[in-house]
Amino acid sequence: MGSTMDKVKGMANEATGNVKQAAGKAMDKPELEAEGFAQERKGEAQQALGKGKDAVKKVVDKA
Repeated sequence: MGSTMDKVKGMANEATGNVKQAAGKAMDKPELEAEGFAQERKGEAQQALGKGKDAVKKVVDKA
């Protein structure tokens, strides 16, 4: 998967996670809130992976 796709999927997971957390809080469902928290962290990791791929590509392109 390319770096852009990683970042896009990461943003989507992060946004979905935030919505799930808010819904879990509003409906007093800690399981949903926890699921949202985990999904948000997954999204952050995906974005970091995409940024890491960009950094490696820049180094390789300079070589």
